[in-house]
Amino acid sequence: MNPRILAVTTGRILRQLRHDRRTVAMLLVVPVVLVTLLYYMFGDQPAPPGQPAIFDRIALVMLGVFPFVIMFLVTSIAMLRERTSGTLERLLTTPLAKLDLLFGYGLAFGLAATVQAGVAAGAAYWLFDLSTAGNAGLVVLIAVVNAVLGVALGLFCSAFAQTEFQAVQFMPVVVVPQILLCGLFVARDQMAGWLQAISDALPLSYAVEALQEVGTHAEPTGTMWRDVAVVVAAVVAALVLAAATLRRRTG
Repeated sequence: MNPRILAVTTGRILRQLRHDRRTVAMLLVVPVVLVTLLYYMFGDQPAPPGQPAIFDRIALVMLGVFPFVIMFLVTSIAMLRERTSGTLERLLTTPLAKLDLLFGYGLAFGLAATVQAGVAAGAAYWLFDLSTAGNAGLVVLIAVVNAVLGVALGLFCSAFAQTEFQAVQFMPVVVVPQILLCGLFVARDQMAGWLQAISDALPLSYAVEALQEVGTHAEPTGTMWRDVAVVVAAVVAALVLAAATLRRRTG
């Protein structure tokens, strides 16, 4: 990759994002609204003895899930538009390499995700008194890594879509199973063996486990850092696969 071209590509995507007010609203407003809904759904429910409050447990995990889902949706549609409009074909006639483009997307949306995670976490901690044993900065870090995972998977899946509707159809295939099997609804060690095996292969499971480690431990644990490393490796793998499958134009 060329650092100068990567920087130019990242700047172009950020400028496009800044002028898309609906996408900016989705990135910044929607997570706060969803955290607010969680608070009014679970804020008054008593916690089981010896367990964190229900809102604390669910909101902590969802601070990582929301960016993943939103970034997957936004990125898959954005890349599809680049192809269908012919922009991607024109870009790839320049010295821009596919990896420069895709890592530029990852970096640009990673910066946007940092703002998104900071706003959502700020609302959860300061407005709704979210309580975690670990530092809020680690929650933001994991949420950002998870958002970039959504970006990488969105870029990869967009290569197989012909229309925006088809891009959205990948959500039940790629996103929903990860949410169901990540340990939010049923602990992973309580799942049937074959479900647990699938869960162990899904990167969102490790992001959720990392957040749960922050929720229950005052200091960063080895398990948390291992889980973050697994998610980062999944991001790199998805971006490389996206570069290998990226087509210049959608027919």
